[in-house]
Amino acid sequence: MSILFKGRSQGASSRKIGFVQSIVMFFVSHIRQALSSLGELWRQPAASLMTIGVLGLSITLPSTLYIMVKNTEKITAGWEQASEISLFLKPDISAASSQQLVARLNTWEEIDSVVFIPADDALKEFQHLSGLGDAIAYLQSNPLPDVVLVTPIDKHATPNAAKTLLDKLKQQREVDIGKLDIEWLERLYAVIDIASDLVTFIGILLFFAVVLIIGNTIRLNILNKHDEIVVMKLVGATDAFIHRPFLYTGFWYGLLGGLMAWFAVIIILWWMDSSIQTFAAMYQKDFNITGLTGTALLTMLGLSITLGVLGSLISVQRHVRQIEPK
Repeated sequence: MSILFKGRSQGASSRKIGFVQSIVMFFVSHIRQALSSLGELWRQPAASLMTIGVLGLSITLPSTLYIMVKNTEKITAGWEQASEISLFLKPDISAASSQQLVARLNTWEEIDSVVFIPADDALKEFQHLSGLGDAIAYLQSNPLPDVVLVTPIDKHATPNAAKTLLDKLKQQREVDIGKLDIEWLERLYAVIDIASDLVTFIGILLFFAVVLIIGNTIRLNILNKHDEIVVMKLVGATDAFIHRPFLYTGFWYGLLGGLMAWFAVIIILWWMDSSIQTFAAMYQKDFNITGLTGTALLTMLGLSITLGVLGSLISVQRHVRQIEPK
């Protein structure tokens, strides 16, 4: 009985060791083939650098445009005055009624702040800015009305939402004219939307081109190893084993191309930084380009690796299967 139990125990132990060894050998095989693929790229530096350069530059353009568009959106999001609404009150409105309007508007959830400008203060500011000086003193009465400046919250600061709020404000009994100078902002938003669509379209075209270039490069590698693949199939190598080195080649192309794109984006934005700072100084603003984060790096690497492996996979699935021993 003890002998039988001992035999079963040894059999289970051997199966366990065999299972562990198979897992270890699986990873060892992958590591060996990955390093072998990297070594082949190293042995052909000129051809490898050309392919990596094409992949990297193809990712650089849409990545740079994307970062610039996102930074532009960040700038416009900070322009609260872009959707500021000016309410010109009726001439016969008393000061008490004006204050009641201001207090009422401060309770609206769509409004962030309300500023009341009396007509006398508006005339003094106009006299100072216009340079007319003593000429205004000859006016028999103040032609300017009281003004209320309304700044919506961020949710209602977009052109369409601000227009809706303006129509609601015009219905107030104290308001004579409501003004929202937002046409330029609508044009800016339209340009940003076009730029976003253009970046997406350019990115899709360039990514498709990368897949084709990687696929053609892997196809040439497969043709150069035609005899080797035939021998491997004759000795019983599986398709997965034959495909793996070419897929790792696409992986290395993608990884190195993504790193090249990352450094290229850094250099481009560094080169543009002085011009951007000069432009921002004209508006007395401090602006720093954002977007070069670790998340962006991982995104670029993930995208480039995906493109490299995808191009390799398409080429391998098509061309390796056509090679059969005769």
